[in-house]
Amino acid sequence: MNGDFVFSDARLLIFAKAPVPGRVKTRLAGRLGAGGAAALYRRLLRQTLAMACSSRLCPVELWCAPDARHGFFAACRREYGVRLRRQGAGDLGQRMSHALDRALAESGRAVLIGGDCASVGAAELRAAFDHLAAGRAAVLGPAADGGYVLVGLRRPCPALFRGVAWSTATVLETTRRRLKRVGLDWAELPVGWDVDTPADLRRLRRLQKPSRSTPLPDREGNGVDFRRPND
Repeated sequence: MNGDFVFSDARLLIFAKAPVPGRVKTRLAGRLGAGGAAALYRRLLRQTLAMACSSRLCPVELWCAPDARHGFFAACRREYGVRLRRQGAGDLGQRMSHALDRALAESGRAVLIGGDCASVGAAELRAAFDHLAAGRAAVLGPAADGGYVLVGLRRPCPALFRGVAWSTATVLETTRRRLKRVGLDWAELPVGWDVDTPADLRRLRRLQKPSRSTPLPDREGNGVDFRRPND
């Protein structure tokens, strides 16, 4: 079966939270409501899984928080055939380091992304794996907010993830300094972006094909037409 993949000795790790209203996309709750924000998160994660699995780059693992017991994760496993894994305890850095360590114990390369990043597509994933296959020790996908939307490694590097001020504008520069300090050669992809704020939501609406068949959720989690004139 591995022969069906472009990079059979690699893993794509997708980080996801259980889509519980009030716990995901909280900065968009004022615009969409807690239910609408959770519906948007589910939709973005499904789009990411569909893209990742259809690209056939490598096996895909869905790393779930707080664990893999939520019914939405079970539905994703049935629909996309992904392996479910538990993120575990600790801050974001500890959980990412743990996931990459586990994946690299079973494969030669691993790339980790968030499940709700609209700017990461098959082309970006292919570029990341190409860099690692060409010998780069690491690859980063910078984010416009000063973080990153993608990180990939050929071997574990816990120092990259310790003591980082996550969810701040210093994450990317801190990571670059760490890479230099440990002597790893890395590549960077074009700058990407997350869907975290109302401005990001407007950007997503502009980029998505206007269609009543693929609406964004409103405050109740119902569809909202992309073509509303006040957006």
